[in-house]
Amino acid sequence: FWLKPFSCFDMAVPFFDGLQARVEAVGSLLCVGLDPHSAELDDPSAAGCERFCRKLIDATEHVAAAYKPNAAFFERFGAEGCAVLEKVCKELAAKGIPVVLDAKRGDIGSTAEAYAAAAFDANQAGCVTVSPYLGGDSVAPFLTKPEKAVFALCKTSNPGSNDLQTVKTEGGQPFYMLVASHCNSWGATHKNVGLVVGATDIEALRNIRKELPDIWFLSPGIGAQGGSLDEAMEAGMTAKGSGMLIPISRGISKAADPKAAAEQFRDAIQKNMQARKSA
Repeated sequence: FWLKPFSCFDMAVPFFDGLQARVEAVGSLLCVGLDPHSAELDDPSAAGCERFCRKLIDATEHVAAAYKPNAAFFERFGAEGCAVLEKVCKELAAKGIPVVLDAKRGDIGSTAEAYAAAAFDANQAGCVTVSPYLGGDSVAPFLTKPEKAVFALCKTSNPGSNDLQTVKTEGGQPFYMLVASHCNSWGATHKNVGLVVGATDIEALRNIRKELPDIWFLSPGIGAQGGSLDEAMEAGMTAKGSGMLIPISRGISKAADPKAAAEQFRDAIQKNMQARKSA
């Protein structure tokens, strides 16, 4: 099941440098979501979660730039589910495959430090999603090591994101632009902050990319949420045809042939990458 580690991703390498090396190794920006919904499990249990993940990783490892396990779907099975999450994260990390732990942590002080330790030490994830709403001191504990990184929620893919994230600030810009600017500054020392910018908001992708030409995006929303892969990638990629992870979960896991579905997404992503590079 587990192949040899990719030498391009090492624990001592800055996270986003390792991610870029993995992107080049597999020729893809595809981030496979590990979201073990009950309806997709052969048994609604921690063991069922593990079988789901192993089957999906087996089918997609050759095209995945990264994996994004959603902590909630494991944690609901208690200690056994958390053990499976830890096992999956550690085995992927041992193979040198970037792991973005989707946990959306957000707290202050010692609590944030504990969340960081849980993600990076206990689970050995290279990156974790965080909520920056509490400010810089809530994100700082996650940014102490260059080989560990965060994707901070900025302009999310859900319809309700417009309730707060597009509210105009005093300068006339939407709030998400202020969030993007602050998060970028917080990660200046190690260049280890990326942004969650949904593929469902093309304008936001363009706006943030214009202001921050090199920052990494995690852009959910393709498929079930209605986002257009071509439009999102055109708006969100860097000038070099990278800088943007495309998470796909149910579009692969629910397919009759997950391997073929993943390869189709890989091919579509590659087409857009190549078009940007040749532009």
